[in-house]
Amino acid sequence: MVDDEKTVDTSEKTSIVASETFKKGMAAADVSPPVVVVLIGPQGYVGKQYPITQSDIVIGRSVECQIYIDDRSLSRSHAKFVAVGHDVSIIDLGSTNKTVVNGNVLPPLSPCLLKNNDQLRTGNVIFKFLEQGNIEAVSNMAIYEKSQRDALTGAYSKGALIDKGPEAIKRADVLDEPLSVVVFDIDFFKKINDTYGHPIGDFVLKELVAVITTKLIRSNDFLARYGGEEFVLILSGANSDKASEVGERIRQTIESHQFKVEDKLIPVTISVGVTTRVGKEDWATMFDRTDKALYTSKQTGRNKVTTK
Repeated sequence: MVDDEKTVDTSEKTSIVASETFKKGMAAADVSPPVVVVLIGPQGYVGKQYPITQSDIVIGRSVECQIYIDDRSLSRSHAKFVAVGHDVSIIDLGSTNKTVVNGNVLPPLSPCLLKNNDQLRTGNVIFKFLEQGNIEAVSNMAIYEKSQRDALTGAYSKGALIDKGPEAIKRADVLDEPLSVVVFDIDFFKKINDTYGHPIGDFVLKELVAVITTKLIRSNDFLARYGGEEFVLILSGANSDKASEVGERIRQTIESHQFKVEDKLIPVTISVGVTTRVGKEDWATMFDRTDKALYTSKQTGRNKVTTK
């Protein structure tokens, strides 16, 4: 007897299996808080997102605001987010240039409940609201963080430093606290590349950043790769003595650290310049002084710290 049933050929069918990356992305989205993402704003802010993890999060151009945007179109305290459970509302705080949600101007002190993908305008700055658990927030954060980081070392990029420096100056003014900067570079780095090869040079750069970030600085300190083998460290709230101590500790640690690849032990030292802000000094002037301090260290023997 002949079997008339057709045999189904599954060789051309595609099996959809969730990858580990996809699973991790979904898991991250499940626990991600509601956020606002900057769509239009000053240089350095576009793409940045701010989690709404507590109530009374204020947007404004005062550095004391939880969402600080350096733009003159914003009032010092322009608007605030109020979170109750999973619901988030925005309240205009009597701003000069108004708060607008999806084209509708909000009356002052009148809460507006936000929905997913709502567009908010505070002055000339435009945000998008993403509700809790939105996978777009996870994706946006990853893209933004990648744009702020040096691809090789994981330190902040030169572009991120250019934005951070003036912001640190303004914050120091408002909080009336000291601000110090440490600049350092690797001594005779070209010789390391020429002797051991560029892959070893890359290893030294990555290892140096790993040692400093995991052992030597606070989580709120800002370390950036300025270019090549030169790095910049911003120390908010640190006076001259503290900054000099940090600079010397970094120098000693790098000198004693074993930069080892297979059987190769690469000797590494750094030259360091340190400054603490004087009066109302701006970022460009302060950074120039720190760079000159570094130059002095390099011209007077290297593997040393100069404070100016």
